Amino acid sequence: MKKTSFIMAAALVATMASCSKSGAPKADLKTDVDSLSYSIGLAQTQGLKAYLANTVGIDTTDMAEFIKGLNEGANAGDDKKKMAYFAGVQIGQQISQQMMKGINYELYGEDSTQTISLKNFMAGFVSGVNGKTDIMTVEQAQELATKKMESIKKEQMEKKYGDNKKKSEEYMANIAKKAGVKALANGVYYEVITEGKGAIPADTSRVKVKYEGKLIDGTVFDKTETDPITFSCNAVIPGWTEALTHMPVGSKWIVYIPQDQAYGAREAGNIKPFSALTFTIELIDIESAK
Repeated sequence: MKKTSFIMAAALVATMASCSKSGAPKADLKTDVDSLSYSIGLAQTQGLKAYLANTVGIDTTDMAEFIKGLNEGANAGDDKKKMAYFAGVQIGQQISQQMMKGINYELYGEDSTQTISLKNFMAGFVSGVNGKTDIMTVEQAQELATKKMESIKKEQMEKKYGDNKKKSEEYMANIAKKAGVKALANGVYYEVITEGKGAIPADTSRVKVKYEGKLIDGTVFDKTETDPITFSCNAVIPGWTEALTHMPVGSKWIVYIPQDQAYGAREAGNIKPFSALTFTIELIDIESAK
């Protein structure tokens, strides 16, 4: 027999004629259909307790309330007011157990002492449901949320990786004083190993390069092996784009990139947040963007 969902199983259980004082329906197996209904309902509860405990967080002490809600929901039928209420309860639980926890973890990590405001979250949520945009539009809200979340995450990362940021800034300050080093825009510096005589890429150009990337302690975190790779100049970190769009084909430079022109507050593989990076880049060829 093909298994039905937990929701279908709940509906079948609720069709039984009577309930005990505890709220649990009492079987009344007078016909074959009655027995069939009971057997299907019972069979479909396999794994339900584990699901409730592990996914929803409901244990045996809460089972009576679960049964009560189960019966009310199943017996609501096509009553739209009840359907709307239960849908609200369900989404409200998702906000409490999933959305809030997920947002807080994204913003504050393991720090459980910090949280966004549930009151204001719900005020915004209800305004959106009712189509009220007197404070801000949905588009403005999305833009503001993105900026604020990035700002908070950066602040949290700075608390955690402040030492790394300080070391990166000191490294770049020393690079700026190094003999033979030349400055580009946005704090990017470079040192010429070989000066090419070819064309200089635009930011939309596709280039073929070989490279080796190092952390400020000299650890190599990435490099081309034998063959060069091809990509668009504007499809890489800003520090790379800045260097490539000043670099003639045939050149080989050591490029020093400050953390804010690399990955900033983001963690990228072995690269910690706020890491200044050093790349040896050889520009092999250039082709026009399609």
